[in-house]
Amino acid sequence: MAAQSKERWDILLHIHSIIIEEDKTVEPVVEPMMGKEMIVYKDRGMMKYALASVKNYMSLHVLPIYGSSELNSKYKSLLNTASFQKGCINFESEEQMPSKIVRQLIGDCAKIDLVKIREDYLKGRKSKNRSKKV
Repeated sequence: MAAQSKERWDILLHIHSIIIEEDKTVEPVVEPMMGKEMIVYKDRGMMKYALASVKNYMSLHVLPIYGSSELNSKYKSLLNTASFQKGCINFESEEQMPSKIVRQLIGDCAKIDLVKIREDYLKGRKSKNRSKKV
């Protein structure tokens, strides 16, 4: 992060601050992901968000919107100049990721408990497997 231009540093720091302010369930750690060092925001050890800067753009990984077609559609529409990929939102400038919308996005996602969703999913799989054995 420290190797970023002043403009990128300011954008990334601002988004980092929004994540920390709006989602009290996460703790940031710097660690490798997809071959690059990123700030990974974890809830009870499980990644919820990640923030990265690569050569041509910056990325905000937001796992909760990829489990919710409603949130995904909402933010694709609101952040229509950013590039939505499978697991992240890529952007080049602050204009593509306005603070007000990023704050709203993280606020919406903070309500989603990914750990519980995963636990419920695994319980359901175990129940299904037990039913098949009977």
